[in-house]
Amino acid sequence: MTWAAVLATAAGCYGLKLAGWSLPPSVLEHERLQRFAAQLPFALLAALVVVQTFSRGHALVLDARAAGLGAAGVAVLLRAPFIVVLVVAAATAAVVRALT
Repeated sequence: MTWAAVLATAAGCYGLKLAGWSLPPSVLEHERLQRFAAQLPFALLAALVVVQTFSRGHALVLDARAAGLGAAGVAVLLRAPFIVVLVVAAATAAVVRALT
């Protein structure tokens, strides 16, 4: 079963790559498609952060990770440097875990 999933995923990736090469340049140069392609990584990253923060296995949880994400969001809104955002998030999560 695992090999079938790996091979199916590989075939799907190859098919998507081939479809991208097969598109005419006029389609690829379309303004909407370029805006979509530029914003897609942000949406995928946001989805990954939400899944990793609010889930444990198949359960929805609210724990220290959520507090760390909230603190990081506040630091971003205050325009803190990236390393400060990371330290604030980690420290907040550590303090919440120590208190619970």
